[in-house]
Amino acid sequence: MGKIILTGDRPTGRLHLGHYVGSLRGRVELQNSGDFSEIYIMIADAQALTDNAEDPGKIRESILEVALDYLAAGIDPEKSVVLIQSQISELFELTCYYMNLVTVARLERNPTVKTEIKMRAFDQSIPVGFFTYPISQAADITAFQATTVPVGEDQAPMLEQTREIVHKFNSVYGDTLVMPDILLPEKKIWSRLPGTDGKAKMSKSLGNCIYLSDPAEDVKQKVNSMYTDPDHIRVSDPGKIEGNVVFTYLDAFASDQHFVDLLPEYNNLAELKEHYQRGGLGDVKVKKFLTQVLETELGPIRERRNEWQGRIPEVVGVLEAGTAKARIKAAKTLQHVKAAMQIDYFDQSPLIEGFFNLNNLSGC
Repeated sequence: MGKIILTGDRPTGRLHLGHYVGSLRGRVELQNSGDFSEIYIMIADAQALTDNAEDPGKIRESILEVALDYLAAGIDPEKSVVLIQSQISELFELTCYYMNLVTVARLERNPTVKTEIKMRAFDQSIPVGFFTYPISQAADITAFQATTVPVGEDQAPMLEQTREIVHKFNSVYGDTLVMPDILLPEKKIWSRLPGTDGKAKMSKSLGNCIYLSDPAEDVKQKVNSMYTDPDHIRVSDPGKIEGNVVFTYLDAFASDQHFVDLLPEYNNLAELKEHYQRGGLGDVKVKKFLTQVLETELGPIRERRNEWQGRIPEVVGVLEAGTAKARIKAAKTLQHVKAAMQIDYFDQSPLIEGFFNLNNLSGC
């Protein structure tokens, strides 16, 4: 069996630069690398409903937004299977079986779950679906026999829990599930891009996002409002790089070629940083450069998105075809799981055979 990837996003709105740097850009590179025989990209709407159950319209409206962002960023339906989680019932049946292999105490120890619960201020009102979503993720990963799961460092505990479930299942029922490996971003900055206001996380609710679909003028405005060094008042003042969001974004996006094309007075980002730190370089100039760098990345994405937006029936067709293909794969895995658990009662009459075998043994 070749290497298989499963990855995806919760559809709670348009995708932003945090999604792009953290996962989407890397997915396109992995898709085009030729190193993987199958790539599944899931729009995890059922998972999104675990903390949005009272606002299903928000999730429904986001399905096409996320799909458009995928296609605009370079996800190719000929190379990657794009699917909608809720339309594959086999995933939820697998989740049900895996729940018997995990204790409540183990779920409570999951660092990602604890962080997410605190962030949403659930306290004692945690929806059961949200509390158990590490098990649901394990079902998603194993259903498609994924060998590789690209995630950020904050999601590593989730994959570790999946690996525990796989180990437990295979120990109890025999070697059935594929053990997945984690694929972390090459650079830490790619795991979590901060918001434009300097907050630790880019978040729709905080209003500190740059969306992939933002018009060029909006991107420029958001860059100009970015948090920098509050003590860098005059151009001549020495500036700090640490915590300076503009330079954090340059770390994530600027290449040496960008300097050749847009700011040839510097050879690379290291030289720009050194000048800023010693003084004599203003925020306006650095922000203008960042705006130009982002436009080289977002301009083509925006153009492709506009093209796909005029072909919505084709986008729906991509989702429908991908979901149908993914369901075939998940159904095969579920069949193997039920056979291993001896609950495939009506497949080739094992229930009848088991009954006669048991009676023959008892009659000896």
